Amino acid sequence: MSDPHPTRWEYKTCRPERDEIKKEAEDPEALLNEYSSDGWEFVDTIDYVGGGTKYLVFRRPVTAGENP
Repeated sequence: MSDPHPTRWEYKTCRPERDEIKKEAEDPEALLNEYSSDGWEFVDTIDYVGGGTKYLVFRRPVTAGENP
């Protein structure tokens, strides 16, 4: 049985702060709590081979009538 109204999501990405040697310099706890208070749910990271840029991926449901 298929859901006639599946949840639609909008997504947001950000990079944690890094220091001058390109390593993550800060614990992203404050950022995670800030986004969470705005309804964003942390879902994953995007890592690149060789330890390149990492992104944090968030999502939240789109309410009726909104465009993501």
